[in-house]
Amino acid sequence: MNAVVHSLGLGLAFTVFVHAQDVPAWPEKAVPSTSERVAVLEDKRLKESSGLCLGSRDPSIFWTVNDSGGEPCVFAIDRSGKTRAKVRVRDAANFDWEDLAIGTDDQGSPALFIGDIGDNFFIRPSIQIYQIPEPEINAPDQPVAETVSTAPKIWRANYPEGHPNAESLLVHPQTRRLYILTKSDDGKSALYAFPQPLQEKVSMLLEKVTDLTFPTLIRAGKRPHDNCMTTGASFSSDGSRMVVATYSSLYEWKLEKDQPLAEALKQAPIRIEPELLRQNEGVCYDADSLTLWLTSEHLPAPLLRVKR
Repeated sequence: MNAVVHSLGLGLAFTVFVHAQDVPAWPEKAVPSTSERVAVLEDKRLKESSGLCLGSRDPSIFWTVNDSGGEPCVFAIDRSGKTRAKVRVRDAANFDWEDLAIGTDDQGSPALFIGDIGDNFFIRPSIQIYQIPEPEINAPDQPVAETVSTAPKIWRANYPEGHPNAESLLVHPQTRRLYILTKSDDGKSALYAFPQPLQEKVSMLLEKVTDLTFPTLIRAGKRPHDNCMTTGASFSSDGSRMVVATYSSLYEWKLEKDQPLAEALKQAPIRIEPELLRQNEGVCYDADSLTLWLTSEHLPAPLLRVKR
């Protein structure tokens, strides 16, 4: 318990006791880490890489998407930066695709979840997630022809209040539950969960899990408030960790088995300081549930590996 003294003037003061656990400790100091630019994405069509997830059928590749206004397509890239597949999502439109995540369908087969969740003008009455089977990957050094997905499942949802912007979509690897983390200029974010089971042909009401306020932070090359704007998030494949990216930092929480997510996020995260990218908007874990991978909007688009 911490004591906070407030002055009333005239030599008078009163003391308020605040429970320390009510105020999450956001670390300024980063844990030791290394960043390595493993590749630069060769495909010039990927000029606004705005989400990243590890492939399930082939964990040597990643899936990514372009930001708002781009084609409604997902791209597979390998660790040398080469494009291995381009798949157009049937009957889809890229209003503001901001993230994607790997998960499974009702039969346990690998599936991609694409988050059409961006709303820079705070006007969207609802958001939507496209779900498609994870596509097959072209063999290395083979020509990459565009293919078309099967008809997607579309999960529509609306917030219980307001029309927040969001750039982070997560799918829990064990529960299969979908989550969205909102983004704001002042760092006030909220984590929302989709109801289970998911319902087609209706707009589902999202459930608030918890509020998170990301701090401003001075870092050379970035504005202080760049650190508080969330741009991507991911669970590790074993469900033991969750990471959130901002333009300046990565924040990571350890998740204990069977611990409610809201409770886990009350604990202080660690802060990881990767090499600065121009506009980091994609983050995911490798298969080891420890190594992190990042991409950035704008060309040349690097593929960055981060290790603690």
